[in-house]
Amino acid sequence: MKYTSLFIILLFIFSCGKDKVVQLPEIDNATISEVNDISAAYIFYNENEPDSVELNRNNLISTTNWLFNIDKRLTLKQVIPQIKLLQEKRRNAQLHKNESARNYFTCNDTSKKTLGFIDFTDVVYVDASLETEASKISEMENTMGINTIGLNLSDIVSIITPNQEPFVTTIDSNALTDSLKKMDTIKSSVILNFNKNLSFQDYISYKVMLSTEGFNHLEISHQEFLHN
Repeated sequence: MKYTSLFIILLFIFSCGKDKVVQLPEIDNATISEVNDISAAYIFYNENEPDSVELNRNNLISTTNWLFNIDKRLTLKQVIPQIKLLQEKRRNAQLHKNESARNYFTCNDTSKKTLGFIDFTDVVYVDASLETEASKISEMENTMGINTIGLNLSDIVSIITPNQEPFVTTIDSNALTDSLKKMDTIKSSVILNFNKNLSFQDYISYKVMLSTEGFNHLEISHQEFLHN
């Protein structure tokens, strides 16, 4: 099944209904601007009760590519449990399974005035606030020499480089791209550790910034950790 961008936009508006609108996260120059054979899930933000989350997954078809339409005002603490629920639904499907089907975040591409998509099919979310999961980060850093990038509130980024001095570097998020370029001079691996209170818009902005396209040696782990 093939959809033009305009058709997707119309489908999105009418699917949300009169009283439910999803404010999509915004990006520039999306690398993926069209996805075929789709069905969609919606995660709504409630202005009257900002701490509440409503998931609508009634339109999902297991054999299609899934579009996750998530309101940019929600926090990762609110969104990630819902995303993991749908990921598990996909991975545990027994009947009508399509191994090539992918999961995408739907975004508003402000540069092209249309929709853009971010593929996150292979991402595994890990709660680093749990002691057993936090130990995974420490082990990966110490035994494998993997770098950690902590994405914190107030645009603060901490970079932990076990094999270099200084061990921890704190930078402004605007300097992140330059730091990645410096790390790209040799083969290196990075794990990401996001603050749970980041908005989904901030998360998507970091995802775009941390895209490994254009890097020669940098590898980013599919495991994404979440901290308080």
